[in-house]
Amino acid sequence: MASKSVAVLVAGSWGTALARVLADNGHRVTLWTRNAAQAKEINEEKRNSKYLPEARLPDALAASTDIERTVGSADAVVFVSPSAAMREVARLAAPHLKPGALVVHATKGFESESLKRMSTVLSEELARPEEEIVVLSGPSHAEEVIDRHPTTVVVASSSIPIAEEAQDLFMNDNYFRVYTNPDIVGVETAGAIKNIIALGAGLSDGLGFGDNARAALITRGLAEIGRLGAAMGASPLTFAGLAGVGDLIVTCTSRHSRNWRAGSMLAQGLGLDEVLRRMGMVVEGVRTTQAAHKLARQFGVEMPITNELHRVLFENKPPSDAVGALMGRVRTHEIESAGLRLNG
Repeated sequence: MASKSVAVLVAGSWGTALARVLADNGHRVTLWTRNAAQAKEINEEKRNSKYLPEARLPDALAASTDIERTVGSADAVVFVSPSAAMREVARLAAPHLKPGALVVHATKGFESESLKRMSTVLSEELARPEEEIVVLSGPSHAEEVIDRHPTTVVVASSSIPIAEEAQDLFMNDNYFRVYTNPDIVGVETAGAIKNIIALGAGLSDGLGFGDNARAALITRGLAEIGRLGAAMGASPLTFAGLAGVGDLIVTCTSRHSRNWRAGSMLAQGLGLDEVLRRMGMVVEGVRTTQAAHKLARQFGVEMPITNELHRVLFENKPPSDAVGALMGRVRTHEIESAGLRLNG
């Protein structure tokens, strides 16, 4: 693929890791950040010490605080801002976006106020049809991608040619494999909700409940993801793939997972504000729990894990009581409670 000019907004851990992939693929990559000191460190020391302190960044990777120049010269723009900031960042970028530029986002969450998916937010702010926006998701920790560990993800768009354009942009034969998927609703929903289940897994592990409980949370969490996703129009097949079960497993079991770490701290008796202060980075599962709690009621979907975590996070329910409530739920059938029916 011919070299392209790519803008990555913003310079957090995942944005920086994806920028490395793009630079390794021979593209001209600029990370945009509002922080002048961070841009200076990336440009002069080839480090991003706040987010990936052990990593040495490629010499070809640049950083800038000038969004007009960064976006205005880009053939592709990759949005990797936290979900809470996506609309603002998109609004800043919109006046400078070139016609025909590829738009990709790699953010896993919903907009808390509107409950909209990130592709919808971008479509509104960039004045582009949603089918022209691509989401990148899947089992992928920045700490491993930055070290070029083998990673496999999906890029989703209802337009297969546009998804394939993104696939070509990111595909790296050495360590970063990319599949396409037409189900943008399913990929975005799975990527967002798995952060809630990872909070629950960290909480369970922090309480010392072991592998059995974690496996149950992952499995029943996948059922919740599937129920909500199906109600929102997603394909059930998506949840059996990389964006579904793949991302869920890695986020619920890895030491790199912010959501798992936050859940573990909650289990140790720390309050939510203190957990977030100690983390020092966005924990998407917290805001997503609020959004999913509302979406479950909006779509009439049963999400018991999400409901109990909402009580722990925002209603001061003790974590051990939340686990007890889940274990004591009325008995039901596994297949039916997963939102599936044997007769179709």
